[in-house]
Amino acid sequence: MFRRICFLVLMAVCYTSVYSQYNSLWIPDTLSGTTFNLNIKDTFSQIVAVPGNQTVTSAVNGNFWGPTLILNQGDLVHMNVKNNTNDSTTIHWHGMHLPAIMDGGPHQIIPQGSLWQPYWTVTNQAATLWYHPHLHEMTMEQVTKGIGGFIIVRDTIEAALALPRTYAVDDIPLMISDRSFNGLKQFTTVPYGDSLIVNGVLRPQYNIPAQVVRLRLLDAAIERSYNIGFSDNRTFYVIATDGGLLSAPIGVTRYLLSAGERIEILVNCTGQSGTNVDLKAFNSTLNNFIPGGENFVGGPFANALGKKDFNILHLNIGASTSSPITTIPSALITNVFPTEASSVITRTITLTDSAGVPGILGPNAFVLEHKLFDYNHISHEVPLDNTEIWELKSTSVFAHPFHIHDVEFHLLTRNGATPPNYEQGWKDVVLVKGGETVRFIAKFNDFSDSLHPFMYHCHISLHEDEGMMGQFVVTNGSSVNKIIDANVSKDFSIYPNPANNRLFFKFDDLNTKAYYVTIVNTVGKTVYMLPSPQLMEGIDISSLAAGAYTLRLTDSVTKLTSVKKFIKE
Repeated sequence: MFRRICFLVLMAVCYTSVYSQYNSLWIPDTLSGTTFNLNIKDTFSQIVAVPGNQTVTSAVNGNFWGPTLILNQGDLVHMNVKNNTNDSTTIHWHGMHLPAIMDGGPHQIIPQGSLWQPYWTVTNQAATLWYHPHLHEMTMEQVTKGIGGFIIVRDTIEAALALPRTYAVDDIPLMISDRSFNGLKQFTTVPYGDSLIVNGVLRPQYNIPAQVVRLRLLDAAIERSYNIGFSDNRTFYVIATDGGLLSAPIGVTRYLLSAGERIEILVNCTGQSGTNVDLKAFNSTLNNFIPGGENFVGGPFANALGKKDFNILHLNIGASTSSPITTIPSALITNVFPTEASSVITRTITLTDSAGVPGILGPNAFVLEHKLFDYNHISHEVPLDNTEIWELKSTSVFAHPFHIHDVEFHLLTRNGATPPNYEQGWKDVVLVKGGETVRFIAKFNDFSDSLHPFMYHCHISLHEDEGMMGQFVVTNGSSVNKIIDANVSKDFSIYPNPANNRLFFKFDDLNTKAYYVTIVNTVGKTVYMLPSPQLMEGIDISSLAAGAYTLRLTDSVTKLTSVKKFIKE
């Protein structure tokens, strides 16, 4: 750690005076282990460098954005997510394979002041994931304010490869987005911003060593895609897509990164100490129906960056570290994807413009399967262990980044042709261009739940909020419409009562398991949310204020809810 700090300080001294027109890139702190405390709060941040004009933001544990969570494959992780904002929210673990009840979609609403405690075993392979709000009709506003953060999953296979992985030195997370500000330097909630930001910083620069550097790129924009490249047109190497490593690095000079999508790239700066290069978006080459390729001169979509090339990050190349990576590996891992022959069904998901769709009054909405999102409508029931092909068929004029929860998928075809080799990895976001048909294959091998659905949607937050979203459940031999006999409901008792630190449970049927526990105070406000809680050692209520509470327990078999009251001393 001391060596890393000295290196960063030395690099900063060398370049601050020369490149004073830039702002130093902020790198999020990291959290690691198996228990993570995440405090979502309303705050403020000095984003625009004018004293006294701080921007009102929301963040996780800080002032803008949140810490990078380092998870290890195989670990059982617990999240303590406290919502201290002035509104309800959710936190979705984007790209994570986990039960629907822990997923953090629109159904797992965290009320203001409530604590949500999801947990799961990390089964993902090494990858760059992220977390962000997913509150229906409020996602765009809450993402704009700055709620979100990176997740880096590590595993033993990736750890054995000769890859850069010293965080903030040669392994650098970059959250790319854009914002607009009003005259008071406050965010305006718009689809496209006038100013590019990286990790919440305007006009950023960063100091990197003269060796192979790994950049983890996330498009966290509301709508814009970024046609990634470098100012000197150098080749960079894609080593990972959304869900993990490719089989081998793929050299490119451009990569079109869409909203919600992540890639990891290697940039070889060996022997280039004392030089600099810009990471850029070459968006002037995008057509008018790719997000960011439009050039609106007025109205809500007008912005200063539309259909233009612009800098993302200025990189100053300094001395190499003591143990540099100096070559690009020729191979990475061996990916094994489901075969088309193993698929048992092909589902067609249409992406269309809103013309003629009942209930849509405005001209700008887009829809999936000719229907606006409805909490009460399950679009698909996916049998457990199914391997399926999903065919995304667009008749829309516009390109949409399609995201599915629960699974990572493998692209099969784009308009009948094999996708480019840099897309031949595990993905959870794919840009479907206007009039295009994209097919992918995925296996739904666990996490059946007839009550809580997974989502699929356009990852343009505006489109998602307007209803371009559907939902599916993974079923295990029973339909979501199956009626369960209320007489099989399991009763329970809680003790001690009154209680001080922990609350314990006793069930009449020893085989009973809890599906969900919520604790509500006397004014009806939810204060604790415990999905599938592990009740063997009780639940910790030490942080509750003294008073009366109602505990609601939903049984895992019947999905029926029983209510008990208790006193917190």
